[in-house]
Amino acid sequence: MLSRLRTTWSLRPCVSVCRWAHTKEKGKPLMLNPRTNKGMAFSLEERQILGIHGLLPPKVETQDTQAMRFQNNLKKITDPLQKYVYLMGIQERNVRLFYRVLMEDIEELMPIVYTPTVGLACTQYGHIFRRPKGLFISIRDRGHVRSILENWPETDVAAVVVTDGERILGLGDLGVYGMGIPVGKLCLYTACAGIRPEKCLPVAIDVGTDNETLLEDPLYMGLYQKRDRSQAYDDLIDEFMEAVVERYGQDTLIQFEDFGNHNAFRFLRRYREKYCTFNDDIQGTAAVALAGLLAAQKAVGKPITEHRVLFLGAGEGRPQETDSNQEAFVHDSPGDVQSFLDAVNTIKPTAIIGVSGAGRLFTHDVIKSMGTLNERPIIFALSNPTTKAECTAEDAYTLTDGRCLFASGSPFGPVTLSDGRVFTPGQGNNAYIFPGVALAVILSGVRHISDTVFLEAAKNLSEHLTDKDLEEGRLYPPLSNIREVSIQMAVKVVEYVYAKGMAFRYPEPMDKDSFVRATVWNTDYDSFLPETYDWPGVSFTPKTK
Repeated sequence: MLSRLRTTWSLRPCVSVCRWAHTKEKGKPLMLNPRTNKGMAFSLEERQILGIHGLLPPKVETQDTQAMRFQNNLKKITDPLQKYVYLMGIQERNVRLFYRVLMEDIEELMPIVYTPTVGLACTQYGHIFRRPKGLFISIRDRGHVRSILENWPETDVAAVVVTDGERILGLGDLGVYGMGIPVGKLCLYTACAGIRPEKCLPVAIDVGTDNETLLEDPLYMGLYQKRDRSQAYDDLIDEFMEAVVERYGQDTLIQFEDFGNHNAFRFLRRYREKYCTFNDDIQGTAAVALAGLLAAQKAVGKPITEHRVLFLGAGEGRPQETDSNQEAFVHDSPGDVQSFLDAVNTIKPTAIIGVSGAGRLFTHDVIKSMGTLNERPIIFALSNPTTKAECTAEDAYTLTDGRCLFASGSPFGPVTLSDGRVFTPGQGNNAYIFPGVALAVILSGVRHISDTVFLEAAKNLSEHLTDKDLEEGRLYPPLSNIREVSIQMAVKVVEYVYAKGMAFRYPEPMDKDSFVRATVWNTDYDSFLPETYDWPGVSFTPKTK
C-alpha cells in the first residue's frame, strides 16, 4: 500500500483531514492512469519502489520543464481544432500537467477548451475521437441507468454536467456529439474554481438526433434515430436524476447544459425544488448579462432600472414563436415593426442584447442607430460560437466611435480605432459565473439553488471591475484573473447561503474565505513514496535480567 505524501482536502469538508491518500497502483498502470501519471517527473526513488524504473528515460524532469515543452508544442500549432486535439490528448495522459498549463494561460487557452473551439470540436467529434470521456446513457437504457452509473469508477462525485445535445451553443442539434460541452464545462470547474477533477462527471444522454447530416454520417457515434420526444424521454430524465442522487447523494450538483429551450425551462421548473440543480443557459447566462449591465451602469451613471433593454432572440439559434417562458416579458407591439432596426428606432433602447444564435443581425444600421440614440450605447452580442455573434467588436466600436459598451459571448481581440485608441472587448462568458457558484453550492451543501444565488453572483462579479477596466472598454474582469474572481465569488455565495438558511453543511465555518481556499485543488504532483516514521523509545531487544 503506497501513499501520496501531500495534504488533500475533500470538496465535502469533514471533521478531520485525511493526510494520507493511498493507492494500490504500481508499475505500468500507475503511468497509464492520467490522475497518477507524472511522466518523467517520477523521482529515481519512486521509479525504483514503484516498479517503473527503466520504463522512462533516465532524466528526472520538473513539472516546469514539462509545462515548457507542452507550451512550446502548442505555439507551433495554428489550427484551433488541432490545438484542441493536442490539449485534450494531454488531459488523457497527465491531468495535473494539463491543468497547470491551462490555468497559467487561461486567457489564451479557454477559447480552445471552451467556446468557440469546443463548438467546432463537437461538430467533428466522431472524426477526432480518441478516447471516451464521461458517461453515455441512451434512451435504450431505460430501467438500467443506475447500473450504468455504477460503471463510473469514481464513487464520490460532487458535480454532474449533463446534456442531451439538442441545442449545442448556437449550432443546433448535435446529438451525442454534444459530449464535448459537459467535458469543456467541467474543465472550467477545475481550472477556474479548483474543483477536483475526479469529483466531476460529464454525461451525454442520447435520445437520437434530428440532424440529418449526422444520421447519414458513418462516423456518427450515437443512435441512428430521430430524437425521441415521447413520454419515454421524460421518464429517462426522471430516472437519471433519481439514479444520480441515489448513487452520489441528495446534495450532488446537477447542471443542465444545452437542452432545447422547450425542455430546458420545463426541466428547471420540474427539478429545482427536488434536486440541487441549475441550468447554465438560463440562469448562468442571465447572471453574466446582468453583471455586464451592472458594470455598464457605472460607466453610464444611470441606474439599471432606468435602462430600456431590447432582446434579439431566445437562445435557440432558430426561429420560434414566443412560448410560455417568455410571456411574462412580452410587451405590446409598439407599432409597425418589420425588422430589428425598426424595433430599435421605435423603442429607442439604451441596451440591445443578442441571444439569437443566428449570426450578424446587429447590422451596421442597427449599431449606428444605437450610437445616434445613446451617448454610451450598450451592445451585447452574446451568441456562441464567434460565427454566431450578432456583431463583431470591431463593428461595434468603429461604428459608435468607441462610445459603445460592448460585450460578447465568445472572445474578440482588441480593437484599434483610426485615432489610435485601443479597446479591449469584454467577454460575457458564463465561465465567470458557473464555476464559482458550483464551488459554493458544493461546499455549503445547498440542496435547492435559488435564483437569488445567481443574483448574488452577478452582483459580486460586477464589483470586480475597476475604473481602469472600464477605460479599456471592459465590462468584465480580465480572463487572466478568473480563478481569483471565481474563488472570491464562491466565498460571497457561501456567506449568502448560510445567512439565508440555504446551507445544510454544519458546523458553519466561521472564516468563509479560509474555508473555501482550503478546498481548492492545485496542480502540484503528489509523492508516491511510502510514509515512513520512527518509533522513538521502542526497543526490539529483549530485556536482560
